[in-house]
Amino acid sequence: MHTIHWQKSTYSGDGSNCVYVAATPTGTVHLRESDEPETILTTTPAALKSLIRTFKTATDSQ
Repeated sequence: MHTIHWQKSTYSGDGSNCVYVAATPTGTVHLRESDEPETILTTTPAALKSLIRTFKTATDSQ
């Protein structure tokens, strides 16, 4: 089994509410929050890109 190397998102601040991201050799992406590190979401790079684009669009329109 491969070790997952977590990286703190550049969008996370210095506080305790951080998002961590890890890419796997199979091409999936794992996401977790610092508040609940045992809860891991798994997605594809394309789906994550779409989600981030949606967040940016919503933020830009406010």
